[in-house]
Amino acid sequence: QVQLVESGGGLVQAGGSLRLSCVASGSLFSRNSMGWYRQAPGKERTLVATMMHTGTQNYVDSVKGRFTIARDNAKNTVYLQMNSLKPEDTAVYYCNYEGWGAVVKYDYWGQGTQVTVSS
Repeated sequence: QVQLVESGGGLVQAGGSLRLSCVASGSLFSRNSMGWYRQAPGKERTLVATMMHTGTQNYVDSVKGRFTIARDNAKNTVYLQMNSLKPEDTAVYYCNYEGWGAVVKYDYWGQGTQVTVSS
């Protein structure tokens, strides 16, 4: 099992910044991806940004140039620096951890942290 603890959400005005953090613990995998998804009210959960253990990053187009994902592998922590926030970024943000075993991929989620951007 892998446990994920998120922090850093809150209320911010449009144009402001927030940084989310997520610490992973438990039975971690050497091959893994950590990242962030978000879910706005009445909508599906969608990818925001992910980062492989190799450093490969992936972003949804709407946040490119505004959000930056980073990892501290020694601390098993992933960060999401969110700048130039817009009201449409308002959502619950979920930390995600994917671990690849020999045969099976395992998928874990944090409890979510609310990000609210006021106009």
